[in-house]
Amino acid sequence: MKNFTPFHFKPLTFLFIAALIALTSCKKTETADPTIAYIRVINTSPSLATYNAYFNGNLVSTAALPFGGSASYTSYAAGAYSLKFTTASSSESILTKTLALSASTYNSSYLINKPGALDVYTIGDDLSLPATDKAYIRFINLSPDAPALDLAKTSATTTLITNKAFKNASGFIAVDAGTYTFDAKETSTGTVKATSASTTFIAGYHYDVICGGLVTPANDTERALSLQAILIK
Repeated sequence: MKNFTPFHFKPLTFLFIAALIALTSCKKTETADPTIAYIRVINTSPSLATYNAYFNGNLVSTAALPFGGSASYTSYAAGAYSLKFTTASSSESILTKTLALSASTYNSSYLINKPGALDVYTIGDDLSLPATDKAYIRFINLSPDAPALDLAKTSATTTLITNKAFKNASGFIAVDAGTYTFDAKETSTGTVKATSASTTFIAGYHYDVICGGLVTPANDTERALSLQAILIK
């Protein structure tokens, strides 16, 4: 058996390590750095195409984003930046937008609409946690031809979020942690237009529930209407 000398922590050493662990284990739900802005990019264009996204010339994901694909938050100093999209096989811009980012904010930018009419919809993300035993969701209507929509848990008699037209998002609301599905319902009639897959919502985390795709796809390259939950990270 090899001899070894026990290592004894000095008080200052222990405090330093504890502080380092606390810093490196922070979640996105905590307050943003007061000098930094954070942004994530999501592809919700209703087609089969995949897209690369570049922020000030830097690729934001290791692979082209499919429909519903999301790049994680990246951090930048506050200021104006270019957000460029290309097809998966080219570096030539098919859409470039200038975004102004404010310090101490989280932001989400969604690629929306059909090829040929692509646009970017950017919103701020309030990732606070009023209750740590709840999950938090927001509902976003990003279907170009969908009517105004409500969101409800499947088979529920009441709605959670109401009357969201295209390019409109709710604020975050608290829901019980658990596994269930949601329905997107036409506001004017209550008709269910899309139902999400069964998803587990974890306490302490935030989710987008996005209605995307098209009510009436024109061809096989366009995606039908769908509802999906995406973990915000």
